[in-house]
Amino acid sequence: MEYAGLGGLIILALNIWAIISIIGSGASTGSKVLWTLLVLVLPVIGFIIWLIAGPRSATASV
Repeated sequence: MEYAGLGGLIILALNIWAIISIIGSGASTGSKVLWTLLVLVLPVIGFIIWLIAGPRSATASV
């Protein structure tokens, strides 16, 4: 799959946001690694799965 132009830039920005949120979450280290790998290996599908079922950031749980 190849992404070009504005769509690719949007996907990149969303994946960076997801990875930052994963790292900032209160999940275990192993869970963070698995979620990050999912988002990196499957950019669109991984992001959608993370959005639905992934760990939330520490600030969201307060």
